[in-house]
Amino acid sequence: MSLIEHRQLIILGAGPAGLAAAIYGARAELKPLVITGMVLYGQASLTHTIENYPGFPKGIGGMELGQLFEEQAKAFGTDFLFDEVQAVDFSKHPYKVSVYGGDYTADALIIAMGAYAKKLGVPGENEFIGRGVSYCGTCDGWFYKDKDIHVVGGGDSALEEAIFLTRFAHSVTIIHRRDTLRAGAILENRARTNPKISFIFDTVVKEIRGTEGVEELMLENVKTGEVSKMPTDGLFVFIGHTPNTQLFEGKLEMEPDGTLRINSNMETSRKSVFAAGEIADSHYRQVVTSAGMGAAAAISATHCLETMSCGF
Repeated sequence: MSLIEHRQLIILGAGPAGLAAAIYGARAELKPLVITGMVLYGQASLTHTIENYPGFPKGIGGMELGQLFEEQAKAFGTDFLFDEVQAVDFSKHPYKVSVYGGDYTADALIIAMGAYAKKLGVPGENEFIGRGVSYCGTCDGWFYKDKDIHVVGGGDSALEEAIFLTRFAHSVTIIHRRDTLRAGAILENRARTNPKISFIFDTVVKEIRGTEGVEELMLENVKTGEVSKMPTDGLFVFIGHTPNTQLFEGKLEMEPDGTLRINSNMETSRKSVFAAGEIADSHYRQVVTSAGMGAAAAISATHCLETMSCGF
């Protein structure tokens, strides 16, 4: 029977929140262990260029920023485990974290497991994932060189990805269910002035059709009810994210939107368990705010462990 390894602090997730927490936890000499999950550096790693993170006036790639975070965390003594959390046992302290490779216990936990892309939930979507349906422009944009593609969404992510996709595609048409965009003014102006980008407002995708790959979309105007066919070579979906809280249902309190409920100190409903980033934030959802939450969570965890106020 294998021994269970114990740590003062375990951080679940290696996105901006988890990595910032690792830097602060390591500097406090807690020797944190980061369990990365399967998406190293989180959703931010899928962004081609991050232009609004302080200190990078020319922007920086999401993957590159994550690598810098990791390098800094390792320099201060953070250990990394590329594995996926299967279960967390809160029934006794120290808490037990189970991964594919074994079990670990921790005096304090920081949950920074982020969120995953929402789906449209329409016929044909699952069938054509990887064959014309994508949720990552950075990952798949190259495959649509000189193609006519569509993007669903109206927020910052949708417009950022649409602008990026114009590097490859012949045309990019943005489909949005409302008559106004939710993106910031700068991004909206860039999209509207890009000659490759056009818009279809007040419209939703009802079905995705094709044979070997996506060939057409069935669209519905939400105001008139009119249904139409739209030929396309590919569909990119950017309509938000769902927090990765499935492991904690019934164990930690959650907000109505599914994020973990935390207080101003990043504390969850259970002693010595903290949360940071998009798993606990459905409002800001920025790299800089996630990193700030991770730093705050690590500071709170350090205080908890130093003062023995973690409920043990």
